[in-house]
Amino acid sequence: MYRFLLSRQWVILTLIALVLIPTMIELGLWQFHRHENRVAQNTLIADNLKAKPVPVERLTSPGHTVPRADYWRPVTATGTFDTAHEVVVRRRTSSDDRVGVHVLTPLVLRDGRIVLVNRGWVPAAADQHSYPPVPPAPKGEVTVSGRLKADETTGASGIKDLKGLPDRQVMLISSRQQAELIGREVLGGYLELTAPEPAGDTPEPIAEPDHDSIGPHMAYAVQWWLFVAGVPVGWVILVRREKRDREAAAASDVAGSPEPDPAAAQVAPSR
Repeated sequence: MYRFLLSRQWVILTLIALVLIPTMIELGLWQFHRHENRVAQNTLIADNLKAKPVPVERLTSPGHTVPRADYWRPVTATGTFDTAHEVVVRRRTSSDDRVGVHVLTPLVLRDGRIVLVNRGWVPAAADQHSYPPVPPAPKGEVTVSGRLKADETTGASGIKDLKGLPDRQVMLISSRQQAELIGREVLGGYLELTAPEPAGDTPEPIAEPDHDSIGPHMAYAVQWWLFVAGVPVGWVILVRREKRDREAAAASDVAGSPEPDPAAAQVAPSR
């Protein structure tokens, strides 16, 4: 009755089904792990944003790589802005997705070391070779507050560190790169400015990272696992349909075959 399952067509179909099941289980687990990572990331961001501000020198130093556990920690720094070595970071978007630049200004601390301060977003210049109009940084000694971030890399951001850019323009925020350009010690990572607020709301402050959305990964995981359950069900339905069609075809053949003629079956009398 089920001998058709040994046909080439059905053997291939069955093998495909057997391969799809573990593949879709793995895809569901991958999406589930992404969901878990997103939840853990949101918890880390929320906890760090609520942490008590500390001097930036407690969390980083020249050549230091800021660990993920310290991302977005509130920090403070007191010093004087060095606008002579200010640069802009190209291809950055505003809160409403306009393309422009981030303004990166070194802050010279009281001990002579430097921490990079991302003062926020401004529109890019009319052409890609000109330095855009940038609101001046506060003069004199100032105490700033912000969120600590790690140096940017191509691997983590997906942004290529292009060479041959116009003067005072960069693609990535890198304390090592800026230390070479300035010729002084620069603390690892940088500070996203949150206070004092800029006059005239420009540069546009960088918004807090999203830590409420969990994304669609859990829904995708459930979807893949539902597909896993659907594969054997679909296979059984196809098998039963094939069996039914074959039985119907066999019955049709029997019904359509001509009945034997009794007269033709009689033996002709001998003469």
